[in-house]
Amino acid sequence: MERGQRAYKAHCLVLPYPSQGHINPMLQFAKLLSHKGVKVTLVTTRYIHKTMYGSASSCIALDLETISDGYDEAGKGEASIDAYLESFWKEGSKTLAELLEKLSSSGPPVDCVVYDAFMPWPLDVARKFGIAGATFFTQSCAVGNIYYHVHKGLLKVPLADDQSLISLPGLPPLDPLDLPSFVYDLDYCPAFYRVVVGQFSNVDKADWVLCNTFYELEEQVVDWLAKFWPLRTVGPTIPSKYLDERLEDDKEYGVNLFKSDNDACIKWLNERPKGSVAYVSFGSAAKLDDEQMEELAWGLRRSKSNFLWVVRASEAAKVPKGFIEETSEKGLVVSWCSQMEVLVHEAVGCFVTHCGWNSTLEALSLGVPMLAMPQWTDQRTNAKFIMDVWKVGLTAPSDEKGKVRQEVVEHCISEIMEGERGKEMKINALKWKELAKKAADEGGSSDRNIDEFISKLVQ
Repeated sequence: MERGQRAYKAHCLVLPYPSQGHINPMLQFAKLLSHKGVKVTLVTTRYIHKTMYGSASSCIALDLETISDGYDEAGKGEASIDAYLESFWKEGSKTLAELLEKLSSSGPPVDCVVYDAFMPWPLDVARKFGIAGATFFTQSCAVGNIYYHVHKGLLKVPLADDQSLISLPGLPPLDPLDLPSFVYDLDYCPAFYRVVVGQFSNVDKADWVLCNTFYELEEQVVDWLAKFWPLRTVGPTIPSKYLDERLEDDKEYGVNLFKSDNDACIKWLNERPKGSVAYVSFGSAAKLDDEQMEELAWGLRRSKSNFLWVVRASEAAKVPKGFIEETSEKGLVVSWCSQMEVLVHEAVGCFVTHCGWNSTLEALSLGVPMLAMPQWTDQRTNAKFIMDVWKVGLTAPSDEKGKVRQEVVEHCISEIMEGERGKEMKINALKWKELAKKAADEGGSSDRNIDEFISKLVQ
């Protein structure tokens, strides 16, 4: 085979945690490595490989391989997080070792395993083979810094009842409610708390710490963390079409765990005036309860703006009865779409978001102001930065029941789309868009870091 005869600079195995929000940035990083002459083997679980739409190798040369998480046939289903992670660690370690052996006997051996920080065990497997290991963080450095302080016992949890502002190096003063949900409320989801804090269990042994952010976005915290680890920012890892256009035809991530209604979305947006649409999406995992879903729906109905609302099939029953028909002149509800293509469309003037890190980076990279409605995990912290640090959006205030009411949704969308503060947010959003593009482009901060990473592999 012609590809097998190519002289590669190095061979990297890239192993993301098997969820859409983790696969996307690591797949994009894999494409960048491949574009720069590195042979890349992207590894997913057998179940994910069977169920994904599209192909990771559709736009650039990647080899696809699979390992087992112990749930090959039906997926993890109702398995608890603890049970799933235990199974993945046990079966994954065994099948990853078998894969590394297979690859070394059938072609260029693997020089480095780039693994998702959510699962530290691939580093132990890599070490047994004398292979370098690079941990890849799919969250912001600000959030990583908070989890690191908890891991080291420097930020004591549970927080004291009278805890006021929290000061951590490289970060602005944080209110307890600005912290990730697993830190603010230890009872919220103990299994996830163990995952996010466990990201740092063997980070000191990793050869590289790679982060999906860009230096200019988080300068102070990056500088502080880089004192402890060989940390390099390599983001934003989003399709090249929306940044530097160096990868031909790279306009989507390439792997979807959801079927998209993309053509319908773009056709609908094409018929709407510039900056008139509020795009609403809560990502691939966040769930709103029935009451919050209803308040959001009526808020969108009350708003003067058009709206495009992504409601995953699993959440569709929560949309109020009759809402879609009543709002069909100004709104479109779809089950999934290509978020990048929507955000880049000139009709979109605001992004109502849960503030997952991928969505936040995508909006920053495309210059779209945000209305933050954080739900859980790192989203509150991201919302704090969106509003108070990067100044590209508003955080929707919630009431004593933790709900964002319909009049608040209406007011906040109006403020961003038509208000004076909205104009300032748009100016700031365009500034970050340019900085993101510059970081990813040739000679930019992230591009130089990726080149350095590759050069160390080749030595």
